[in-house]
Amino acid sequence: MSAVPSLTPDHRRLQALVGAWRGEEEMSATQWAPAGRTSAEVEAAAEFGGLFVTQRYRQMRDGRESFASHNVFGFDQADGLTKMFAFDSMGFFPAGPASGSWESDRLVLERLSPRGAARVTYMIDGPDGYRTHLEFKPAGSENWQDMAKGAFRRVSPSQTTL
Repeated sequence: MSAVPSLTPDHRRLQALVGAWRGEEEMSATQWAPAGRTSAEVEAAAEFGGLFVTQRYRQMRDGRESFASHNVFGFDQADGLTKMFAFDSMGFFPAGPASGSWESDRLVLERLSPRGAARVTYMIDGPDGYRTHLEFKPAGSENWQDMAKGAFRRVSPSQTTL
């Protein structure tokens, strides 16, 4: 039996996402959904002593669920990058994780797929808030398109397993 890995500062930074959150989002028109305002709920927990953070996201539009995802974040010590595996209600199986790093209080992650590239940015606004920005670049295009911008507030304290 090997020893449990020690948490690095990069593992600990992901704890900023842990807790229960509610937010409002401004959606841009895309090939998957029309433009408009949505509300969202996020539940995130530290797992395996803080090595990973799991996140359940649920978006509501016009009183019904319009999108949902389950995300798993971790820090890959082998390449020094933060990774996020995302599974969602669109049903596309991820070919691999989104990868990226922290730039001050911003976590920027990018992922490639046959449909194009996706970039999500988490901007930490202190212990009780964060903003998100999701962008998409269709395959064969050089231009990033806005998909969604959101602002989230903590509705319950962090519940970590640290």
